[in-house]
Amino acid sequence: MADSPKRRMSRCLPDQAGARHAGGAPDHRQQLRCRPGPAPARTAADPSGLLALSRTLFGTEDEKEILRLSMSHLDGLGPYRAEGGYLMVGDRLTRASPEATDGSGAYLDLQVRELDGAEGAVALTGRVWSEVFGLRLFGTLLGALAVSSASVPTEDDQSLLMTLVGFTSTALSLASAQRHRHADIDELKRLRSEQDTTYRELRALSSELDHQRRVCGVFDEVAASGGGEDGITHALYELTGLPVLVEDRFGNLRSWAGPGRPDPYPAPAPTRQGDMLRQVALAGEPVRIKERVIALARPRGEVLGVLALVDPDGRAEERDVFALEHAVQSLTLELMHLRRLAEVELRLRRQLVDDLLEGTDEASAYARSEAVGHDLHRPHHVIVVHWPGRPADDFFARALLRAAATLGMRPLVTRRGDRMVLLTEEQPHGEALHAALVRELGTSGGAIGVSTRCPTPRSIPRCYEEAQRALEVRRHSRQQHGTTFYDDLGLFRLLGPGQDREELEGYVREWLGPLLEYDAVHGTDMVQTLALYFDCGGNYDETAGALAVHRSTLRYRLQRIREISDRDLGDVDTRLNLQVATRVWGILLDGRSPL
Repeated sequence: MADSPKRRMSRCLPDQAGARHAGGAPDHRQQLRCRPGPAPARTAADPSGLLALSRTLFGTEDEKEILRLSMSHLDGLGPYRAEGGYLMVGDRLTRASPEATDGSGAYLDLQVRELDGAEGAVALTGRVWSEVFGLRLFGTLLGALAVSSASVPTEDDQSLLMTLVGFTSTALSLASAQRHRHADIDELKRLRSEQDTTYRELRALSSELDHQRRVCGVFDEVAASGGGEDGITHALYELTGLPVLVEDRFGNLRSWAGPGRPDPYPAPAPTRQGDMLRQVALAGEPVRIKERVIALARPRGEVLGVLALVDPDGRAEERDVFALEHAVQSLTLELMHLRRLAEVELRLRRQLVDDLLEGTDEASAYARSEAVGHDLHRPHHVIVVHWPGRPADDFFARALLRAAATLGMRPLVTRRGDRMVLLTEEQPHGEALHAALVRELGTSGGAIGVSTRCPTPRSIPRCYEEAQRALEVRRHSRQQHGTTFYDDLGLFRLLGPGQDREELEGYVREWLGPLLEYDAVHGTDMVQTLALYFDCGGNYDETAGALAVHRSTLRYRLQRIREISDRDLGDVDTRLNLQVATRVWGILLDGRSPL
């Protein structure tokens, strides 16, 4: 290994013979003569030691060490002193040995560079003879030697010097070639390592592509054979070895493949299910949540279903996740297909219901109902649903169908304005349909009206009016949320469809006219107070609570009502007519004044 400049300098001593200028003056440049290491053996056959030196030079791969050995041998060839050794660094000659310690060294470096590799004389203070020799081989400049002498060298001395220059040039060329050879070997090793790595990556990629082609082929076969959701779950189970499930967005099980199916299947809390759907949707890729790796069938942002690997031991690998991703794509297409079929069926059913509500001939109604799989020969009921803040769209229709299905109902559904209309054989029991719809929609603010029996398709328009009337009574009652049956309307059945509106308005004016005029002029709620008073059965505390006023305030209002209307609220007939008038005003006239 080549010595550092400092180490080489530590082995150099001042050249006492040349430490003074001619004439005896001290040489402040303090030239260095390198102390030789093991001197090449000089023999009778090799008195100059050049042959031995050449063997050392040719076996040395460090170019700086070659220069040092050559320069240290100069004083054995004649009256020479080494002034500087240079190597090509890039495109210029750079001093390699010894280091320049004063201005004269820098001046010599400048002269060497000006010669640009050519041989020639240089000027050195106190030296009679100074030359620079280019170290080149086959026209390639490798370095340079600057040599000086206190006297002009003889021809023999110069011949030995030129031999040393030749040996040094050859040694530098060999070292350079060896350095390049080592670099080539290192580069070849690097390339071979990269090649091996590339081969391994290609083999892994080939294996991965084979697996992916197999996965794609499996699900293509499922789609071609019409395997549906069960075919997808069983194919994914065969590929991964992990149990697979499909749920709807509410957490209800649709399909299971593999061991360990829970029985009964647990229903998740709506809040926890919603949080899970949001977490997976935000990730945009399969997500591990507890013991499941979950992916969503979510075209256009709407969750149609959930596909999951059941993996309590955390065995799922990257290949399993790829299979899950491909399976959920197939599931998405399957669920979209089922959705489109359902929408077509829903549209046909909706058109049938629309015609039945308007009135259509029975023969056509029976034929069309049979085409959509519904039997109109049985008695039916009409149900009208209104949910404030919820548009009567396809989402609402699907929620309504799911709620009805939980009760064993298979209705025909259509929408009218902001309301949904159901035609069903089964009459819902009490508040069961309302409760099921509350669970589906997550809000309790809706009202439902149910008609009497419709024995034939011809009676459906009448039953539709009955359901609407029942709904309006519910919406304008004190308890606005829930279900009202037309059979339970009592007096309001007499005010049903076909009742003369002008006669009803005249009736309201007769009994409530002064109070309506007073409210209009003074911005009060006397009529509303009276209506709530009757709705609460004349109970002061309950009425005051409903109006959010003090009991004494209610007493004052009722006294003002007696004075303004000039009616005796204690008279039975008066109370009956006033109560009917407030109901007609609130329900049939929708709280609008007939004045």
